[in-house]
Amino acid sequence: MGRVRTSAGYSIGFAEAGGGDTMPIVFLHGVGSDKSVWRPQLDRFASERRAIAFDYPGYGDSDQAPEGTTRDDYAAAILSAMGELGVERAHICGLSLGGVVAIAMYAAEPDRCVSLTLADSFAKHPDGAAILERSKAALETGTLRFMAESRVDVLLAQPAVPIVRREVVDTMAGIAPAAYLIGAKAVWLADQSERAGDIRVPTLVLCGAEDKITPPALSRELAHLIPGARFDLIEHAGHITNFEKPDEFNTLVGAFIRGVDSRI
Repeated sequence: MGRVRTSAGYSIGFAEAGGGDTMPIVFLHGVGSDKSVWRPQLDRFASERRAIAFDYPGYGDSDQAPEGTTRDDYAAAILSAMGELGVERAHICGLSLGGVVAIAMYAAEPDRCVSLTLADSFAKHPDGAAILERSKAALETGTLRFMAESRVDVLLAQPAVPIVRREVVDTMAGIAPAAYLIGAKAVWLADQSERAGDIRVPTLVLCGAEDKITPPALSRELAHLIPGARFDLIEHAGHITNFEKPDEFNTLVGAFIRGVDSRI
């Protein structure tokens, strides 16, 4: 793990594994998580390529997010950090907020995104504003740990694996409330329908079959907006598919990006 300074003047955290000449893959976490959620993917993909998971500003090992930070600022920070680490082009894989940020990265610098994997995400969430207001209300009356404990069983398919449940709660509890609310605004108020329609790189859309936060219908809608996108469900998974079902997630993503590599 380390930190890298971005062009915006602040540093963000990252974890990486692997190396070689094969196209790298970059992982982007959700609003209630950080780079640590991608440990199963770093372990898996390190055997064939460089794999990097980033924190957003305000998350994990990053500096605090400046007031007014947006999803486009997150995207700019990741693109800048990639450049500082010598990664000019990569496969981009994001979950939930990470999918929103991945689309923003493509909108900003499409030539740097070799492919997109958008997991448990959406172009526009019909209940996004209400979810944001509930998050604000929860933090006015309690802590992030309290909110995590009250929501974890909705986030995960049931019955959840105890160690997975515990790690999800502990990671969310460690986020600064101000950073969480910036991330919540970035994801839940997103409307990237037009941007999704402009995507012209191979795209894989994944969703947990039991995702209650961003149901499969929203992922299907997102896939329909993106020309040529492929859609796959991961059975017995909720909203955090990469962490709940890492083997299934890794198999789908690995086959997809290797197929893209073969055509480069």
